[in-house]
Amino acid sequence: MKDFNYIIIGGGCAGLSLAYELEINKKLKDKTLAIIEPRSEYKKDKTWSFWKVFNHNFNDCVKKSWEEFSINLPSKTKHLKCDDYPYQSIDSGLFYKKIINKLKENKNIVFFKNIKEVNQNNSFIFNSVPSIESKKNDLWQHFCGVEIKTKEKIFDDGIINLMDFNCEQRKSVHFFYTLPFEKDRALIETTWLSTMNDNSLKDYDNQIQNYINQNLKIKDYEIMFKEVGAIPLFYPLNIKEKNKLNIGTAGGMTRLSTGYTFLNIQEQSKYIRENLENIQNIKLFEISKKYQILDSIFLKVLENNPEKMPDIFYKMFNSSTESVIKFLSNKSNFFEDIAIISKMPKFIFLKELLRKR
Repeated sequence: MKDFNYIIIGGGCAGLSLAYELEINKKLKDKTLAIIEPRSEYKKDKTWSFWKVFNHNFNDCVKKSWEEFSINLPSKTKHLKCDDYPYQSIDSGLFYKKIINKLKENKNIVFFKNIKEVNQNNSFIFNSVPSIESKKNDLWQHFCGVEIKTKEKIFDDGIINLMDFNCEQRKSVHFFYTLPFEKDRALIETTWLSTMNDNSLKDYDNQIQNYINQNLKIKDYEIMFKEVGAIPLFYPLNIKEKNKLNIGTAGGMTRLSTGYTFLNIQEQSKYIRENLENIQNIKLFEISKKYQILDSIFLKVLENNPEKMPDIFYKMFNSSTESVIKFLSNKSNFFEDIAIISKMPKFIFLKELLRKR
């Protein structure tokens, strides 16, 4: 078995982002890298979306960018602008193609399907495969999205519907999410924030069909792409080991209150690249403790008061839109945090805060 300076376990978003960051910054010119990934081919399988609060390496993989979004309750709608922080959607197919083509230029980078094919003893390992031990009451963001093409040009492709709560809640938190890529093409996603114990919430095909037919009033359409996924709203075990560092979701890069991960991965990759020569001794790169604490309280409120969450999400955006976007993207300052917290129903949040003490 061959020795490598570095091994990346998992060639998904986190693993490839790190490999790309190292390669374009000449960190692998005289070093070897093995990427362990079992898939036989790379093709579009995901859509990663986020507010662009800082520049990243993948603007050429952005399928669409929007500067307006809406939030719906059954009785009212809020329209908001995000000119300074546009909402972007990354096409994973373009992302994979860009990175794989770049990595192929360096003969020091080799892909393997199984970790047993390489010698781990003399390598530093970056692991992107989370070790998840889910408990019965752990919360997940689980979802199913379909990209549809309609015969008529019916979508306003200048605005996304970030959260539409005008749907069955079933004693959980449920909303739909619509990204119109073109006037006749959009991603429609059903999203649940719940435990994964109730299989009745996973009748995704029926949910989406009913929403498209009844809410969007679309009868004639074709499904072009389908994605199903689940994001843990709890942190996997993340202990820094000698010669090993967890990255991506495995390394705590998912923001628990939102599920957003992509930009956190890019920041973590940059941090690793900047500290690669001292990789054995660096501190773990983490989402700020401030957000970890606030998210834990928020998720407790969600768990114990699911029926109140649509209104809470709606009220959150009574604050400055820019401040909320920065808060949800880990970039808010103290005053912005206070402004957002002041819009929340204080009694139920205070109750959960005191319960945690």
